Amino acid sequence: MTTSNIINKIKPSATLALSSKVKQMKSEGVDVIGFGAGEPDFDTPEEIKASAIESLKSGFTKYTPTSGILELKEAICEKLSKENNINYSPQQILASCGAKQVIFNCLQALCNDGDEVLIPSPYWLSYPEQVTFARGKSVFIESSDENDFKITRNDIERNITDRTKVLIINSPSNPTGSLYTEKELFEIVQPAINAGLYIISDEIYEKIIYDGEKHVSPASFGQEFLEKLITVNGFSKAFSMTGWRIGYAAGPVDIIKAATLVQDHSTSGPNSFTQKAAVTAIQGDGKATRDMVKEFDKRRKYIVERLNNIDGITCMLPKGAFYVFPNISGLYNRDICGQRVTNSLDLANLILDKAKTAFVPGICFGSDLHLRISYATSMENIKEGMDRFEKLLNTGIAHEG
Repeated sequence: MTTSNIINKIKPSATLALSSKVKQMKSEGVDVIGFGAGEPDFDTPEEIKASAIESLKSGFTKYTPTSGILELKEAICEKLSKENNINYSPQQILASCGAKQVIFNCLQALCNDGDEVLIPSPYWLSYPEQVTFARGKSVFIESSDENDFKITRNDIERNITDRTKVLIINSPSNPTGSLYTEKELFEIVQPAINAGLYIISDEIYEKIIYDGEKHVSPASFGQEFLEKLITVNGFSKAFSMTGWRIGYAAGPVDIIKAATLVQDHSTSGPNSFTQKAAVTAIQGDGKATRDMVKEFDKRRKYIVERLNNIDGITCMLPKGAFYVFPNISGLYNRDICGQRVTNSLDLANLILDKAKTAFVPGICFGSDLHLRISYATSMENIKEGMDRFEKLLNTGIAHEG
């Protein structure tokens, strides 16, 4: 069988592959601890589940409009106005099967062959693959630990060409946990707007923020920004609804209409009773989310301290999301359990093989100097995983199990 040229360019999701491998190892009786999943380890709040159950019982199980039910779109508009200081109408909202699908649809709607999409690096690993699907070209803007993984106005300006069409922003960031201040965000968005670019602002981690910091939506900067911004969000992270597959985009009417057309001929509308549950989530008091973030904060501080106490590793304290992105290049070329590694993929494989602990190689996110470690797992797992990792590095002794 000969597959398409586009499919031949697409890489599988490393995080999903790792999660699948960890589950397979566990099913075979291997005592493995996974730090790869990008999902909270908390259950979906009861009132949200009850809303879905009531919808099922009432027979709300049929097709819905492609862009989502009006009730949900109105709730999203109310949320964006109240929490993000952005005013949208329901026809500017597209509900989809997760924020991932929303971004996919929007890129399909925006990109022509060869259009350039600016992507700050490190990046969420699906961005460049989705750009490839849209027949665009990813242009990566590098950042590092030294500047808290943030890009600047100069970075934007020097990467804009006559082929540049879109800028993708993700704050708080997956994988780094970095968070732009209002001033920093304005400084990178303004030159993109001045150049006529569309901006996809991925705000899926907006409610998972620490240290009294605040989230800012760039669409709130004014009308000229609103006309070029596509604000993307969802329910997976803040409400622990990963398996429910529900997300949304808010943006200019013509872009939302075009993205809805993509959805018309792919998935159609999102799950019916999930949309009802999403209304309950978005209109709730947020207590479950706040409690979850408090626990994430404890884990965040603990894991960063443990990592920074390991010789050869430095780790920034993230301001948002639930990942750390430690620089592990100081471990390269050392003898670890009889092996020498020089890249993040080989190191992650060694740790999984010898310590039965699963981290995601940083190369999957654009940096071979790092690993991504999710602390969306129990404190017990974090302590045990860090103990195994340190034991491997300090003694070269593998974990049995």
